[in-house]
Amino acid sequence: MNGGAIRDSGSEVVLGLDGGATSTVCVCIPLPPLLDHQNLPDPLPLLARAVGGCSNYNSVGEKAAKETLEQVITEALTISGSSRSAVHAVCLGVSGVNHPSDQEMILNWLREIFPSHAKVYVQNDAIAALASGTMGKLHGCVLVAGTGSIAYGFSEDGKEARAAGGGPILGDWGSGYGIAAQALTAVIRAYDGRGSQTMLTGRILKALGLSSPDEIIGWTYVDRSWARIAALVPEVVSCAEAGDQIAHDILVEAVKELALSVKAVVERLRLCGEDRNGSFPIVMVGGVLETKSTWDIGKEVVKYIQKLYPGAQPIRPKVEPAVGAALLACNFLMKESEVNNHS
Repeated sequence: MNGGAIRDSGSEVVLGLDGGATSTVCVCIPLPPLLDHQNLPDPLPLLARAVGGCSNYNSVGEKAAKETLEQVITEALTISGSSRSAVHAVCLGVSGVNHPSDQEMILNWLREIFPSHAKVYVQNDAIAALASGTMGKLHGCVLVAGTGSIAYGFSEDGKEARAAGGGPILGDWGSGYGIAAQALTAVIRAYDGRGSQTMLTGRILKALGLSSPDEIIGWTYVDRSWARIAALVPEVVSCAEAGDQIAHDILVEAVKELALSVKAVVERLRLCGEDRNGSFPIVMVGGVLETKSTWDIGKEVVKYIQKLYPGAQPIRPKVEPAVGAALLACNFLMKESEVNNHS
């Protein structure tokens, strides 16, 4: 990546942003000469990449979320040597976009940052994650399981559906937060006599630098960051691998919850076809699905889904969701160009 001289003013760029509950990534790519996802260069040229904090306004508030977006955008443009006037299109995939009013608010933030000629798009971060596996094409289903979890899908005719993604209070139990919260609950239950003893107690206390389970309550509520709690997932996986039944049961339930989210989307969109054996992509994204452990949550989810839908084709994206967002911007531009050419 070149952070030197300013790029030629005629060199237009596209920005893709992925704003999750943990971090925000902004990438800058050159505007492809042919806006066709089937003819994109491989690997895709990346001019810059910048990383910031959380930009989900439900988690950190509007002011902090907006500042984070401005920070990563400015940094990516600086690294690439591009000016804001060189930006042809921006696509932001951000968690917390669950309603048109959310979308419009964030669109207005972006319109304040960029010149009027720049095309701006805002989508749920799951859609950018899907695009990272399909190179910009919106078809099939994506399962995101990181700090939070969501399943999102599109049919060939453009219908869309989602399941889960409501955050921890509304029960994203297959997410990193959901897994870790259940583990913390199991430790408290074992401590006060409501539940069985578990290896999770010692592992989690050591990981948190605490001496007694009664300190967990204070630790939990002093900072209610979802990502901070979700970071305990490796401890749960480690205990399950060591034979702890409670940890094992937590992961089994997580697998079921994640698979159920996919099932809900597939059924609503009929992605599997009438005979239920039809082929469709299922893009797998997020740290929970990438544990690379003996107890492999992602692999177990795929096995569960393929028992229901033999034609499900799991995809592990070659590019990150921020690049997926940039490809999505290119895809939207291509469609708008086609409409204009036919009008």
